[in-house]
Amino acid sequence: MTDAAAHAVFEIVGEHIARITINRPHRLGAYTPRMCAEILEGLRRVRLDDAIRVLILTGSGRGFCSGGDLSPDAGFDEALGHQLGRARELREDSHAVVTALHRLDKPVICAVNGLAVNGGLAFALSCDIRIVAAGARLGDTSARAGLLPDEGGAWLYPRIMGYDRAFRMVAFSEIYDADTAQALGLATEVVADAELASRAVDLAEKLAAGPPLALRAVKFMMRRALENTLETSLGDAEQAVLWVGPSADAQEGKEAFLERRPPKFTGR
Repeated sequence: MTDAAAHAVFEIVGEHIARITINRPHRLGAYTPRMCAEILEGLRRVRLDDAIRVLILTGSGRGFCSGGDLSPDAGFDEALGHQLGRARELREDSHAVVTALHRLDKPVICAVNGLAVNGGLAFALSCDIRIVAAGARLGDTSARAGLLPDEGGAWLYPRIMGYDRAFRMVAFSEIYDADTAQALGLATEVVADAELASRAVDLAEKLAAGPPLALRAVKFMMRRALENTLETSLGDAEQAVLWVGPSADAQEGKEAFLERRPPKFTGR
């Protein structure tokens, strides 16, 4: 059973696969403090449950996430009444979601079903793979309202798009179609709208059948490499090999290769 009234719905949708669905279609998935709290709770469940190997993050209706909900009933009023309150709101809500997605040591597939702008784009870019529906739109329009890409975009956009393209997107409040987003690096793959959910599950199943320890280590190494020198990254690789090398999964992988059969990984 799922809570239809939830702002973010958590489900187990397959063997070793969980899904969090942003569930505010009437607001194009605009986030609220409650939504952020529910996403964070779902991420906590994924992090603590070793049976879950892959997470799918998606939205409902025409929007994935259109950034923060600016309507009076969104729940931000008290925090926005003072600049320190605004900083607290960022830290505890959107910043916490971006950080939790970035730190989660399991693969995350973002299935972008519709509009993903501002904070919504930052959420999507914090995932490992972005499968984007052909009818979706991605960009950042924060400057149009005199606001900033302050939900992680200023860090994420230049790393994924390059500085000049990231600056142009924000400065001119550009929104791109799915094919343009893919050319810019914002989308990993574009699929027909009707195929989005099944394609995300298909990729999740392939990841879930892979070696959990190795994939977690790969994610850790690559995420750290975005911020470290080559020497530090090579040191991370040495530590990861010491962790993954003696595992039962590594032994199973070697035996399966030699025996010409599919491996059966257990995460041990």
